[in-house]
Amino acid sequence: MLVLGAALFTALLSQLAVAVPGSPVPITGQTLAVMLTAAALGPLRGMLGQLTYVLLGAVGLPFYSRGASGFEQVLGPTGGFLVGFIPAAFLVGLAARRGLDRSAWKALPLFVAGQLAIFAVGVPWLAVVARFDFATALQKGFVPFIPGALVKATIAATLIPLCWRLWRPREE
Repeated sequence: MLVLGAALFTALLSQLAVAVPGSPVPITGQTLAVMLTAAALGPLRGMLGQLTYVLLGAVGLPFYSRGASGFEQVLGPTGGFLVGFIPAAFLVGLAARRGLDRSAWKALPLFVAGQLAIFAVGVPWLAVVARFDFATALQKGFVPFIPGALVKATIAATLIPLCWRLWRPREE
């Protein structure tokens, strides 16, 4: 149920989408969902949640940005970002398991690194599929997303440590 919940949460936040002029990649809430669910569920469940998200969208559920779905989305220019959610969730979950998500100052670099993992898969994929040179792929698939990635990392770095503090059993 937790894995399916992570997939559904990512699908929900994927609907928060804004087109980026000149880029096939929209700004979405997906990466925030990846960071939050991975930190909350750990490496295996976090990764399985994102794998489930990608697979359910690929088989036709309207899970991707603006209700898109299908294998053509995964194989298309933005597919690398979707696939990048899987290793990013594993890495963020692994770091969270080691307690790097317990304070905002430790969590912020963790969530920035998680988003960089997504870009590390997505940008080269964009370059290959869209037949862009690497500089163009960076301009269309990375540079416009830096401010949003930092905002989403800050939101996650604020929420996750707060949740851990609220969840901690109180001593009586």
